Amino acid sequence: MAKILCVLYDDPADGYPSSYPRDDLPRIERYPDGQTLPTPSAIDFKPGQLLGSVTGELGLRRFLESAGHQFVVTSDKDGPNSVFERELVDADVVISQPFWPAYLTAGRIAKAKNLKLAITAGIGSDHVDLQAATARGITVAEVTFSNSISVSEHVVMMILSLVRNYLPSWEVVKAGGWDIADCVERSYDVEGMHVGTVAAGRIGTAVLRRLKPFDVHLHYYDRHRLPLEVERELGVTWHDSVEDMIAVCDAVTINAPLHAETENLFDEKMIGKMKRGAYLVNTARGKIVNRDAVVAALESGQLAGYAGDVWFPQPAPRDHPWRTMPHHGMTPHISGTSLSAQARYAAGTREILECFLDGRAIRDEYLIVEGGRLAGAGAHSYSEGDTTHGSEEAARFSAREAVPAK
Repeated sequence: MAKILCVLYDDPADGYPSSYPRDDLPRIERYPDGQTLPTPSAIDFKPGQLLGSVTGELGLRRFLESAGHQFVVTSDKDGPNSVFERELVDADVVISQPFWPAYLTAGRIAKAKNLKLAITAGIGSDHVDLQAATARGITVAEVTFSNSISVSEHVVMMILSLVRNYLPSWEVVKAGGWDIADCVERSYDVEGMHVGTVAAGRIGTAVLRRLKPFDVHLHYYDRHRLPLEVERELGVTWHDSVEDMIAVCDAVTINAPLHAETENLFDEKMIGKMKRGAYLVNTARGKIVNRDAVVAALESGQLAGYAGDVWFPQPAPRDHPWRTMPHHGMTPHISGTSLSAQARYAAGTREILECFLDGRAIRDEYLIVEGGRLAGAGAHSYSEGDTTHGSEEAARFSAREAVPAK
């Protein structure tokens, strides 16, 4: 029998919900590229429930314990005395999320003598030291496409929010004001702007499709060029370097995975090559941009706004400068964990577990590392390396340090 260790975020501050705003979810059969949604043998939850928190347990407990497996769920993931650190020693499988990542560093992997499989409940496995996992022969898998559309919707929302100066205007209303001039002095139309995406995979392409009706000029950079028919359909211009693209864009969205080649890509020098007053949106990973360079660019006016829901480390310490920098639209990492997305990534996590426990092959599109090498989606999207360095800072975030709920 296997021991499965699952790290999920905390329940809502006022307790796990007993009811939800909506009664059901729209039925989706396939993803836009034709890939089928997860196909586990069954699910033990109602789609639309909160599954990504500790009480939700991804709907896995009945399935695992009825088969005799040990299932440990915790939100306590950082520091040497955390539940995760203690339980990891003899775990066979670790399940984690991009939103509340249990950083599987090389040191932790070395302690986990039984570890055979690391699953990301969602998309993005950069919280795993892929180099160490490769060396140990550990399989790394994620639920590809499960929340890609969720994130792309969030990107469009953030671009519009920054350009139209939505959040400061909302604050005026909350404060009882009617200060129209204050609201519109930083408000523009998106129409006619040049908007580019760094990477045009599932998320980046979905962003382009959703922005096309806004009558903007679309651009992209990706090391894998889109088919020409797709470029013509979207009216999008390909650039052979990030530098070339950002020089012409009024708004840039980052939709690339984090690996050795993209870490710290948007540093002071790169941001300096953007148009003055451009907007930068990052729902990919916090370490793709330089934390202090973003703050400086907002303070100097090089950037007119920055929004995203990815930080490093996660959760972000209370004194993280992105919480207080000017002209930002930051959220905690929520873009890919809507209740709609949770139904898909919970089902996909169960599908991966069923395959592993039954000795069957895991879907190729779910694989990041297998058999001591990058595999499946990982071979297309990642490069070998380690991006977990510095994650120890997450230990500074605890219940007593957290920003109080509003």
